[in-house]
Amino acid sequence: MMTDRAEPRASGDVVKVKILVAPMCTEWQGWRAGTHSCELGHEAVGLVVDAANSTRLRTGDRVIVMPHAGCGTCPACEAGEHIHCIEQRDLLVETGSTSGIGTYADYLLKPDYLLHKVPDDIETDHAAMAVCALGPSFTAMERMGVKAGETLLVSGCGAVGLGAVVNGRTIGARVIALELHPYRAELARKLGAELVLDPRAEDILQQVQALTGGYGADAGIETSNNPSAPPVVLELIRARGRLSFVTWSGELPVKRITGKGVEIYGCWHWNHDRFGDAMMQRLRDARPLLDALMTHRFSMADVAKAFALQETGSCGKVLLYPAGVPEHRNQHNSQPEDVQ
Repeated sequence: MMTDRAEPRASGDVVKVKILVAPMCTEWQGWRAGTHSCELGHEAVGLVVDAANSTRLRTGDRVIVMPHAGCGTCPACEAGEHIHCIEQRDLLVETGSTSGIGTYADYLLKPDYLLHKVPDDIETDHAAMAVCALGPSFTAMERMGVKAGETLLVSGCGAVGLGAVVNGRTIGARVIALELHPYRAELARKLGAELVLDPRAEDILQQVQALTGGYGADAGIETSNNPSAPPVVLELIRARGRLSFVTWSGELPVKRITGKGVEIYGCWHWNHDRFGDAMMQRLRDARPLLDALMTHRFSMADVAKAFALQETGSCGKVLLYPAGVPEHRNQHNSQPEDVQ
């Protein structure tokens, strides 16, 4: 159900953004549970409509919206790792607004340092993939130093895992994916995964070793959020390999980490202060794959239909539009399509 709220007000370095497109993430799980919120969503691309006292942005700038509202002054924020800030700002109190902290809306409030300007040559929908679609695995691959020619294992092919396939293939890595859902497995193949394996297979270790000269994958990214996945994925990584977690479930056997000498990374989002230019180039390089990753588009008024689709798992990245789906973007892909 849609609700009418008072428009938020910009103030100080907190600017007002008109949302153009809001990619959907895990909010559908609250819909399934029957919970209600008027502040849903944490991904978007929009236009600055009131820059207040910002010295970074001007009215009319097209920007990528980064999640949360980090303080901007702690060690994490000063390093550009705003997602790890433990002192989040209360933007509603600061601005005197009653709404404006969710992206499933017409307008959003955000500190100017959490908005990244979009270059003119990058389409709005492509820019929207820089948040949760590509961001977490971009960070994982940067921290692990994944290179062209290496074998990257991607566990789970939801939107984040599919984004990892895109990131891996765009830099020239060989990608092996683990996924059960037929639609997502097929989409992973279309995005460039060389093979998509059943993670429940009793011989999964032997299958991966056979594909990697007997050693295992050079690096891996666990995105499935399945509590049983971490120890399985750890075994599929070679000795002295690298493994990143973009997930919140499961436990790891310490003795196996030590015994194999595997480097472990916890990755949540991407650092736009440090890697902004690199991410913009990734969007340019990945354009055909991004078009395939974005499988469905809905008007904001049809958000319940979008949630219902996400619950089935038969989708890639789903996008919402407050002003309605643009005419040139009004086709939904019912099946994964070939990527040229």
